[in-house]
Amino acid sequence: MYQPHEALLTTSPTGRTTRHHIYFTKTVIVRLTMLKWLLLLSLFTPGLQESNGQENAVLHCGAQNMSVKYSDQMILLNWEDDPSCSPFGEKLIYEVVIAIADKTLYDDEVAVTPDQIGSTHSWSWTSHLLTECTSVRLRSRYKSHTGPWLHELTGKVKSTNNTEVFPKNKVFEVGSRVTFCCFVPPGLTFDKMNLNGYNTAAMKRTKINDQTYALTVDLHVPSGYSCTDVTCETTSAESGTCTYIGYPPADRDLQCETRDLQSVLCHWTVGRDTHLTSTKELMTIYRLQGSECRDPVNQLERKCRQKVNVGEGKWTLLAENQLGTVELTDRADLTKRVHMFAPKTVKASDVTSRNVSLKWRWTEHQYNNLSIVCQIELNGQISMGNHSGVGLNVVVLNGLTPSESYTARVRCGGKLHFWKWGDWSEKTEIHTRGDIPDALDVWMQTKNSQTLIIWKMLLANQSHGQIIDYRVSWDKGREQQQQHNITHVYPPDHSVALSLDPNKEHVVTVTARNVNGSSSPSAITIPSNYSDRPMNISKISGMSGGFSVSWSASPAAVCGYVLEWYPSFRECVGCAVEWLKVPPGITNGRIVSENFIDGRRYLLSVFACTQGAPVLIERREGYIRETRLPDKYFVELKVKQLDSDVQVSWDAISPEGLTAFIQGYKLYYWDNSAHPENPSRVFNITTDDSEASTLTARGLRIGSYTFILKALTSVGECGDTSISVTMNSLTDNLITALIISLLSVFTLFSLVTIFFYRHWTCVKQKIYPPIPKPVLTDNWMTSPLKHRCRLLSVDSGHHSEVEVVDAQEFPFTPAPVTAASQEGGDHVFAHTQTPKGYYNQLLKNCSLPTLALTSTMSSQQAGLPNDPCVGAVENPSYNLIMKTDRHGMLSSGEQQPNSGPELQEVQSSETKCGDYSPQSPMEACTLTQTEEDTENPVTCEFTYILLPQ
Repeated sequence: MYQPHEALLTTSPTGRTTRHHIYFTKTVIVRLTMLKWLLLLSLFTPGLQESNGQENAVLHCGAQNMSVKYSDQMILLNWEDDPSCSPFGEKLIYEVVIAIADKTLYDDEVAVTPDQIGSTHSWSWTSHLLTECTSVRLRSRYKSHTGPWLHELTGKVKSTNNTEVFPKNKVFEVGSRVTFCCFVPPGLTFDKMNLNGYNTAAMKRTKINDQTYALTVDLHVPSGYSCTDVTCETTSAESGTCTYIGYPPADRDLQCETRDLQSVLCHWTVGRDTHLTSTKELMTIYRLQGSECRDPVNQLERKCRQKVNVGEGKWTLLAENQLGTVELTDRADLTKRVHMFAPKTVKASDVTSRNVSLKWRWTEHQYNNLSIVCQIELNGQISMGNHSGVGLNVVVLNGLTPSESYTARVRCGGKLHFWKWGDWSEKTEIHTRGDIPDALDVWMQTKNSQTLIIWKMLLANQSHGQIIDYRVSWDKGREQQQQHNITHVYPPDHSVALSLDPNKEHVVTVTARNVNGSSSPSAITIPSNYSDRPMNISKISGMSGGFSVSWSASPAAVCGYVLEWYPSFRECVGCAVEWLKVPPGITNGRIVSENFIDGRRYLLSVFACTQGAPVLIERREGYIRETRLPDKYFVELKVKQLDSDVQVSWDAISPEGLTAFIQGYKLYYWDNSAHPENPSRVFNITTDDSEASTLTARGLRIGSYTFILKALTSVGECGDTSISVTMNSLTDNLITALIISLLSVFTLFSLVTIFFYRHWTCVKQKIYPPIPKPVLTDNWMTSPLKHRCRLLSVDSGHHSEVEVVDAQEFPFTPAPVTAASQEGGDHVFAHTQTPKGYYNQLLKNCSLPTLALTSTMSSQQAGLPNDPCVGAVENPSYNLIMKTDRHGMLSSGEQQPNSGPELQEVQSSETKCGDYSPQSPMEACTLTQTEEDTENPVTCEFTYILLPQ
């Protein structure tokens, strides 16, 4: 049976009061019995009693008057020892525990030595945890004995009945780690916590207990110009707080000076933006010499002014916000640091063509006693000379350009101890009076009998007003006489072409005129017999948009040198001509012109300036920058096959169209059956002769080839021009040549045939006139015939053979000449021939055999060849000379009564036939003709027929 006893009130570590009911049981009786035995044992051990008394004193010794102070993330704990505490032989330990709700987050120990007992003790702790989310516990411990816990909450958790987030409206530095706590009252369920603007994955959420949740975040994003929200959501509501994230001050470079000699002005460089400007409480506060600065805020520079006695001193500036404080100092003598204000009401007076006076006033009366130095700015350019004086307020400007508009302003500073220039004044407008033009820069160019006089256009600050005209005059030589040759040139022209006597020297003078008068004359001498004398031209390369030129000094250059340049190929004399005059003693210069164009060749000439005419010294030619030649630059490529070689040629390139110097040529070629992108299949031939016009590829096989010609320049290979060629075999070339030859011969033969056909009568009369009929006697053919020959009788439609019989077989009897035989058809006669038809032996005498012939057919009609012995034949019977009449007939010198030939007997006689005669003795041939064949010519099948002479 359990009987209730009275309740005992105890305080739990959490501070809550709890009622316990104690019951006596058997277990309690056993414990009381054991206690009695211990008391009996203590009576017999006095030392043990003494020890137990000391331990009982320790158990009663503890902390009292504990107080907790917290600020942001720091906790400060203070306490005192209980009066019952007395010094011990060993240290007394105090245990400190930091917890959120019932969860220990941090614990520590504080050791108190015997001599420290009775004094006040303290302990501090700084962490990323917020003090609003924590509680502090404290107890004493001596050896194995501990005292009761003392505890206190650091935040306001104990009084909340709603969902709340702590801390509220706090300021944190970028880069710190912060934990926010959300307390959820009973009856609500926690959902989530977030920090606006941060990635959810970068935030760590921790559950402390059912009502307490923590959110830990590394702050790396500043708040900007407003706060950052921290929210805590439950199933039925949302709560939160606002926090500020920024930087402490980082101002630097304090510098103090005076502007009015009555106050100090300090300025400094502002550091990075603190991002704490949304409220006045968050903004950085500046204090100079302990007094807060009230000047307007400048994001790039802060300024603070205070009235002081000007002199030497130390100036201290404090910059402070809720995250930190910066202290800046500067030591200076303000009398040596005068930064003047700008002059007021600057005005121009006493304006002439080249001079003007500037006046102003000072608003600070202390400046009137100060030694001042001033600067003047004209049209944006600060004048080199400075103007100084005590209380300076007027400056005279000299050497201005006539008829020119200026804008001027002034700034000043202390002269004795110059610190820095003061502020610029307002601008004032100035316009100088007009004047005569400046002298012209004149040059010349001569070609053949024409001389071009050129001068540079005057700028606005050189013309001093609008130019009315230019006066050009010239005379012969340098005689001091009045010039009578005058011409006028009107703007915008600035050149004139003169036809001067090339055999005489001339002096040309040019002046410019405006409303104020004429400029000083500018003269140039034109030499006699001047022409573009041949001179070696060297190459020059441009650099950075111009030419750097150097030349050898000339003793003739008494007044310096003149550099002239223009495009090498131009359409007219003087087009785009530019020049630069160099003082004596200088032998190098750089030519720069806005008219320079890349890829255009320029000719540069160096002249020596003398008392007379300019003298040409050197010439150069080059490009400002060479550019690539365009593709297909070579107008036409020509190819020629030479056996197994191919010669590629091109027309000579005119330098006028070149955009770079050609250093050689390169010919690429490949067989079209091979892939052209394969480098091992592409061949090339190179020449470094810039004047070359042919390249030959050798040892090519039959096939189709592609050739590409490129020019070698300083900017690479360019001007690609291609052509394709098919290689033919040598047999094909021979057949082609043979066919062409045959066609040519056939065409020529056809033309000759047509010509002979159309003009046959004339050709026949000229080349082969008719042979006259011979007149023979009866005994003309008396020599016997040793051989026989066949006589062909030719009629209109057929041939007939007549057998000629040897005279040894048939005796020859001359037949009487009858009228029938005389009136019969013509007969062809035949003579003896040598064996084998050979007549190539030379004989001095020619024996003509006796031959009977009755024929009306001429030797031409019978197909007999002409004989060199024909023309005059001696008849031995009548001693007559037989001649051919005008009709080609044989005659004896008398007119024959009958038209047909008469058969006569003729004895052979020796007749010379030049140096040619038959090889063997002449043999007689008897001619026999039938009656029916008398009308037909007789043909004798001999190789050669000798006609009677």
